[in-house]
Amino acid sequence: MNRSYFSAITLAVAALAAGNAMAADASAAKTREQVKAELAEAIRTGDFVVNSETHQKANELNPGLYPAKSAAQGKTREQVKAELAEALRTGDFVVNGETHQKANEVNPGLYPAKSAAQGKTREQVKAELVEALRTGNIMADGETGLKLNQLYPQRYNRNI
Repeated sequence: MNRSYFSAITLAVAALAAGNAMAADASAAKTREQVKAELAEAIRTGDFVVNSETHQKANELNPGLYPAKSAAQGKTREQVKAELAEALRTGDFVVNGETHQKANEVNPGLYPAKSAAQGKTREQVKAELVEALRTGNIMADGETGLKLNQLYPQRYNRNI
């Protein structure tokens, strides 16, 4: 392939990619007031990069000049103790750091069995199948991922 054709194709692909990126940004565009408000908040809290090599922010370099970030509310001591007691009772804690197996997986006989979620009855499943067949809400094939009512909309009345 000629070098000039290759350069032209490369340029066209780059322009197309840039156009798609700009279109994506335009859909999430902010108003001028939103940008100004974000800038004012960043300046107030020091949440802007001042060192491009280390990517440190102003509030990291000079923490005394900016208000402290509010810490997320943690759990109380009693809540943590209750969670630990429950984990010890059910065996829901890691005993093998390499395989990440929990105690109730290594020795299931020592801990109460986990309750299984209640499933649907046979009649409920049959009723769902009949409804899906009637409305065409079944996968047509695995290739396209489309449902029958999408492939053949004329066969299925959407008002039902």
